[in-house]
Amino acid sequence: MNLKVLDILKKYTMVFALIAVVIFFYANTEGKILFPQNINNLISQNAYVFVLAAGMLLCILTGGNIDLAVGSVACFVGGIGAVMMDKDLNVWVSVAVMLIGGLLVGAWQGFWIAYIKVPPFIATLAGMYAFRGLANKVLQGYAVGVDNTTFLNVFGGGADCYIPDFFHGTSINITCMAAGVVVALVYVAVVLRNRISAKAKGYEVKPFASELMRLIVICAAMIWIFYKLANYKGIPVALIWIALVLLVYEYITTKTTMGRYLYAVGGNEKATRLSGIDSRKVYFFAYVNMGLMAGLAGILTIARAVGAQPTFGQLYEMDAIAACFIGGASAYGGEGNVFGVVIGALLMGVINMGMSIMGMEFNYQKVVKGIVVLVAIIFDVLSNKKKK
Repeated sequence: MNLKVLDILKKYTMVFALIAVVIFFYANTEGKILFPQNINNLISQNAYVFVLAAGMLLCILTGGNIDLAVGSVACFVGGIGAVMMDKDLNVWVSVAVMLIGGLLVGAWQGFWIAYIKVPPFIATLAGMYAFRGLANKVLQGYAVGVDNTTFLNVFGGGADCYIPDFFHGTSINITCMAAGVVVALVYVAVVLRNRISAKAKGYEVKPFASELMRLIVICAAMIWIFYKLANYKGIPVALIWIALVLLVYEYITTKTTMGRYLYAVGGNEKATRLSGIDSRKVYFFAYVNMGLMAGLAGILTIARAVGAQPTFGQLYEMDAIAACFIGGASAYGGEGNVFGVVIGALLMGVINMGMSIMGMEFNYQKVVKGIVVLVAIIFDVLSNKKKK
């Protein structure tokens, strides 16, 4: 019994840490941290963290590798898109250029890393400097506004970037609440289907009582979040983009051959090569994918800020890397999942918002975030020592 409790505590350490941090800031901000507007802001302001962390996870899986250039790339492609829309070019052409630009940057860095064997840290450090310089060149050192309402509404900027309520005349957003219930029911259906399928194939499954308790807790958390959003303006468009990205990456990491290759390369690259898998293609895929997510992060950033600035994207890479490691991704590679990324990103977001509401000096906020990341890495290192 004690062993099971210890296993649960170890598996969900960061979930309990998130709960503890929320309780701490709830007590020290007079409950402001859980105001509907603040929860909405937590999602919208940290959309780039979820998106970049999902992509960064694949890089980290290959052996603890990271991409230091994502913030500069987001600024660079976002700047290109802002300039294009400022010159009244078609909004969808601008979006396509930003995404393709991110892909090309990812291919450029992936080529040096995968095929020329330049260490990822060095290749992406070079990219961080180079694309920051190009971003400044594109923007000519000035801020460029974005006023295309279609772009802003679709990608989470402006006053109308929320899913409209189709049931008017009530103080609460009924559409948002209905969506929360539907999401919870779909989640239950998927979990039960997977459980039935696993039992039919003869796989070992968790006891139904523990599975049921987990379902109840997760569904209650989902509905509570949607209830809070319903008491403000409803579902922010940024949440839709976050959900789409996370679902895609959950599928890639758990259901695809490339997902298995990513874990294999990170676990033992030499053995992976000997088994006939081309590890170069795995590295290349990880960094091309990271470039695409940097492009999407650039889009979400300029939509949220209603414009582009040469300073955008600074420390984005650090937020994404921190979210992955805090969420349980191993610094040695081969371990990590999308659920952990979500917990890590939420934890970072709650800490940022809580400290801001408390009025803590920005420099001390950085100190706290640094300590949190260090603790997460120490936990990973100690866990790996015990395994050995």
